[in-house]
Amino acid sequence: MTEPSPDAIVMLDLSRQFQPLREEILGAIARVCDGQRFILGAEVEGFEAAAATALGVGHAAGCASGTDALWLAMAAAGVRAGDAVVTTPFSFFATVSSILRCGAQPVLADIDPRTFNLSAEAVDDVLRRHIGPVRAILPVHLYGQCADWDGLSASALEHGAFLVEDAAQAFGARWRESPAGSLGSAAAFSFYPTKNLSAFGDAGLVSTPDAEVDERVRMLRTHGMRRRYVHEEVGWNSRLDTLQAAVLEVKLRHLPAWNDARRRLAARYDDLFRAAGLVAAEAGDTANGLVLPYTDPRAFHVFHQYVLRAPRRDDLRAFLAKQRIGSEIYYPLPLHLQPSLAGLGYRAGDFPISERAATEVLALPIYPELRSDEQDRVVEAVRAFYAGSAA
Repeated sequence: MTEPSPDAIVMLDLSRQFQPLREEILGAIARVCDGQRFILGAEVEGFEAAAATALGVGHAAGCASGTDALWLAMAAAGVRAGDAVVTTPFSFFATVSSILRCGAQPVLADIDPRTFNLSAEAVDDVLRRHIGPVRAILPVHLYGQCADWDGLSASALEHGAFLVEDAAQAFGARWRESPAGSLGSAAAFSFYPTKNLSAFGDAGLVSTPDAEVDERVRMLRTHGMRRRYVHEEVGWNSRLDTLQAAVLEVKLRHLPAWNDARRRLAARYDDLFRAAGLVAAEAGDTANGLVLPYTDPRAFHVFHQYVLRAPRRDDLRAFLAKQRIGSEIYYPLPLHLQPSLAGLGYRAGDFPISERAATEVLALPIYPELRSDEQDRVVEAVRAFYAGSAA
């Protein structure tokens, strides 16, 4: 892999996180190597217990990836073949593919234009129009902010559905005073290396307040076994790697401080963009400037990503790349327009808010170790782009 230019500002520099933790992490890895227990074991149990405490739930079970966590959470909570599950078209592919992996039918509803999360009003409308019962609702806590749990809970209660959280991007986020991961029947987390809490590879977790759901997750993650070599169901091999658990338990101790740093950086970006005169006067109006990230006053946002709505987004991104400044688009093609999901029967125009977001969103570098001079350079580059456009 090509090393970035020394003066490049990358989306994420994990080496800055690793260096101060080097001895702590290598010590944890060495203990696994000395113990020679590489599948499950004490380190996995220790991380699961620490994660459950941090999330304010009774149970947490590690697994091989965030994608597996989504499937395990839904399957263990009660999603079965033939069920319908409502979710968002504006998310990573795994949100919908995990529903299909359960044998269930994804039913999509549009997003809130401010938070980009699944709209409670759109969900309620879909539930009223859908022919047949809906088993579950799968909201995504996108970019590190919880979805509207008040509205979604009301809809779920009225229509007899249960809620499963796609919390892949939201470890440490809260809705009111309740942590993400403690809100629904179960929740799925990803520890992919880019996440706020990140492993040294793929890893995931299912959290739940329900002992029976937890027990079922643990059975499904080991090929459907409760007793060795007795397979009660066709499960999967999705155990959390012991080395990853050791790394994650070290990092979990530092996560609150890292999330606080992300929140400070996000607030500073907001101040810098406003001071530069780049922000649209009206919320959502990209014709007249940038639209800054919106935080619902009921939510505690951990800014897994700092995502703007930007006029001439693609041109801006190309300009930033020339300035050696990283950026990313999450997500450029809504799920209902993915070629492999054409069989769901949706068409362009069905979810206009998601489709517009896909043409405007741009994520800028944000991670706890990002320096203020680097932030200044990012904002100055954005200012220079729009000044040049107006010239």
